[in-house]
Amino acid sequence: MLRSHGFAALQPGPRLIVIGGVHGNETCGTVGIERVRAELDGGALQLLRGELTMVPVANPLARRRLQREGERNLNRLFQPTPPGQTPADYEARLTDLLCPLLDRHDVLLDLHSFQSAGEAFAMIGPRDNTGTLEPFARAAEEGQLALHLGTPRVVEGWLDIYAAGLAQRSPGQPVDEAALAFGRGTNEYMRSRGGYGVTLECGQHDDPAAPDVAHAAIHATLRLLGMVAEPAQTPLQPELLRLVSVADRLEEEDQFVREWATFDPVLAGEPIGLRADGTLLKAERDGFIVFPNSEALPGTEWFYFAVSSDRKL
Repeated sequence: MLRSHGFAALQPGPRLIVIGGVHGNETCGTVGIERVRAELDGGALQLLRGELTMVPVANPLARRRLQREGERNLNRLFQPTPPGQTPADYEARLTDLLCPLLDRHDVLLDLHSFQSAGEAFAMIGPRDNTGTLEPFARAAEEGQLALHLGTPRVVEGWLDIYAAGLAQRSPGQPVDEAALAFGRGTNEYMRSRGGYGVTLECGQHDDPAAPDVAHAAIHATLRLLGMVAEPAQTPLQPELLRLVSVADRLEEEDQFVREWATFDPVLAGEPIGLRADGTLLKAERDGFIVFPNSEALPGTEWFYFAVSSDRKL
């Protein structure tokens, strides 16, 4: 069973959807959403215009198991089952329920947390473009939303690097479209439907401050969209980073040279990991470690690498 909370003001306005619990071991978004629901139900917060839908637990099976996935990653292959076909798995059945919800909204805030230590950050999509990978025309609005969430950093470049990761796993071969579709999540789907969305990584999974980050972000989004009467706040300018590469864990014996946290800085040539065959994996240039996962399975993403971006929000 998928539960959602819907609120509609008497005046028209933006249509915002907030999602938590896409991954079952990421609970901060659920807590933040339930706090806002209680504020709306109790009258401490009033919706002045527009519509707000909140989904506290987007993957109930993964939540019951308190693990990242139910049968697979819900934030991959996020698209409705083609007509006439049977949903392939539990997450496909969830997507068939969630996609119509997203279709009815303009803006998405997707609340997550991550495995390694590190500070909260927001993730945005591509710059405006008419390309084939992810055409987009609302980068300015998406950037403003990320800016107002108040994180010290904003990261861009997810789908580009996902596609690059596929290419490096099969050098010389064209990127398989089915494999590329597996890299498209909630925000990519929202953009494909004419809206825009931001992923907020609220901190490490067990960080006691992460639910507060999620709760504050929902309020900040409502303020920015003019959906509540809370006074606007002037945002600080975050550091903007761009993902430029991804390294896979090839063997179970591959090990980091030390315990890395998301956004740990590294210098060009600095050792990051040691391959099973003794090869030292070094930083390609000055930059930052993102999403290091010491528990990654062989053949999956081990860590991402980011550099400073010239983009302005």
